[in-house]
Amino acid sequence: MIPTILIALSILSVIVALQFWPPALWILTVLVPITVVYMHDVLQTSRAILRNYPVIGHFRYLFEMIRPEINQYFIESNLDGTPYNRELRSVAYQRAKKELDTVPFGTQRNVYELGYEWINHSLAAIHPSGEPERVLIGDGVCEQPYPAALLNISGMSYGALSNNAVIALNGGAKLGGFCHNTGEGSISPHHLAPGGDLCWQIGTGYFGCRNEDGTFDRALYAERSRIDAVKMIEIKLSQGAKPGHGGILPAKKITQEISEIRNVPFGSDVVSPPSHSAFRNPFEMLEFINELRMLSGGKPVGFKICLGNPSEFLGLCMAMQQEQSFPDFITIDGGEGGTGAAPIEFSNSVGAPLTEGIVMIHNALVGFGIRQPIKLIASGKILTGFDMAKRLAAGADLCNMARGFMFSLGCIQARRCNSNDCPVGVTTQQDKLVKGLVVKDKTTRVANFQQETVQAFRDILGAAGLERADDLTPWHIIRRISQTEVRSYAQIYKYLRPSQLLSDDVPDVYADWLSMASPERFENRNAYGKYSTSTLV
Repeated sequence: MIPTILIALSILSVIVALQFWPPALWILTVLVPITVVYMHDVLQTSRAILRNYPVIGHFRYLFEMIRPEINQYFIESNLDGTPYNRELRSVAYQRAKKELDTVPFGTQRNVYELGYEWINHSLAAIHPSGEPERVLIGDGVCEQPYPAALLNISGMSYGALSNNAVIALNGGAKLGGFCHNTGEGSISPHHLAPGGDLCWQIGTGYFGCRNEDGTFDRALYAERSRIDAVKMIEIKLSQGAKPGHGGILPAKKITQEISEIRNVPFGSDVVSPPSHSAFRNPFEMLEFINELRMLSGGKPVGFKICLGNPSEFLGLCMAMQQEQSFPDFITIDGGEGGTGAAPIEFSNSVGAPLTEGIVMIHNALVGFGIRQPIKLIASGKILTGFDMAKRLAAGADLCNMARGFMFSLGCIQARRCNSNDCPVGVTTQQDKLVKGLVVKDKTTRVANFQQETVQAFRDILGAAGLERADDLTPWHIIRRISQTEVRSYAQIYKYLRPSQLLSDDVPDVYADWLSMASPERFENRNAYGKYSTSTLV
C-alpha cells in the first residue's frame, strides 16, 4: 500500500512539473529516497524493527546513537553520569583553564549516605610552605634514581590516543615538571618531541622491544631504555579495567606509523597476551627486573598490577624477602580504572578496587619487612586533591592519573574511545578529528590541571594540620558505614605491624593466603576452598 502511494506521488509530481509547475520536481528529492529506504527496510532480514516500521524505525537507531549526548546535556544532574559525574568533569575543565573552581551554596552530596568519606581537619590548620615535595624512586639502588612528582600521567598508549593528545600530554609534563607514562604501546616520536620525562611501560606484547615472534628483545630494550627522556621503566602485569585479559587495539586505529613503533603487522587487531613470556614465576620476575635495571643504565624499574589473588602477591613478597631483591616501585591499579577498550565482564567484575588493592599490597610489604625500599603509586579513578589524599592515607606514596588528564585535553566523556570516532580528537586516529585538538593550548591546560590538583591536595593537607604528604595516615580518612556509625581507614582495615607476617602472630586471613602462596609459582597451590571467610584486609 505505502510503496504504491509513494510511487503514485512521484508520478504525480512529474506530471505536475511537466504540465503546470516545474519546481514540483523537487518533491522527488524527498519521495525517491524515502521509497528506496522503504523498500530496503522491508526486504532486509536482520532488523525486525525496520521490517515492521520501515523508514520511521530508523529514528530508534538515531536516538540510540545520540543517547549519551542527550543524557549528558539535558538529563544528568551534577552528581549523575558515570564513570565521572558532571561535578568532577567540571572541576577538571576549570582547573585546566585556571578558571574559578569553587562551588556556591554548599555540597550537593548526601553526607549521611553509606560510603561517604571525608578527611578530619585540624584546629591547628596551616598553609604548607615551599614547593610540593617529590618522591625519590630508586634511591640507594639505582644509578639514576628519579625524583617523581606527587601526581603524574598514567599509562595511555599512542594508538589508543592521537598524536596530538600524546604531544600535548608530554608537553604538559615538560612544562609542569612531572612524568608521563607511555602506556604499553611503546615510545613514539610524539612522546619524545616535547622533551618531557617518560616512564616507559612494557606490557605483555613487548611493543618497542620485541622480536618478530612477540618475545622480549634485550638488545632493542637496552637501546631504547637509555634514551635520556626515559626516567623509569614499568612492567605492566595487569590493569584495573581488564586484569588478566591483555590489551586490545582495533585494526581501524592502527596506522602504518603505529605498526612500525610497536613492531607489529599493519592491518590487523593487536592483542597483547594475558601474561608475560619473559618470566614464569616470582624468582624469574625479580631476575627480569634486575636485568631491565642493568640494561637501562641503572634507571628505576617497577611493575603495575591490579590486585587479584592475594596469595600470588604474597608469594612474590616471599621471593623478594628471600632474595633481598626488590622492584623500585609498584603501581597499583583498581577495578574502577579506565581503558580504551575492555569486555564489560572484565570492567565490571574482575580485579580488586583500588583502596583494597593499596591496603593489601602495603600490608604485604610491611608484613614481610620490605616496605621501605619500594614506592607505591596509586592509579585508578583519581581526579581531585581529596582522591589523592585518600590514596596516600591508605598506603600509597604518590599518584598517577589518566582520565583526569584526558579531561584537561578536552575529553567530554563521549565514551567512543574504542570506536576511533572521538569527537574531540583525543582517542582517534582520524586526521579530521585530531586537528580539533590544538597542541599549544592543551599543553598549557595539562600543566595547569596537574598544578591546580596538587595545590588542592596540599590545601587539604594544610586543613588537616599536615605539612607533608607522608604525614597522612589511615586515621585521617573517615567513612560512614551506617546511619549512626563512622570509622577511619585505620579502624576499617587491618593494618599490619612491620614483619608481622614473619612472626607467630599472623591474622587468620593472611594465614590462609600464606598457606597457598609460593615464591616458585604464581598460581595457587591449594584449592580456593581453603580461603577464609574473613574480610579481604
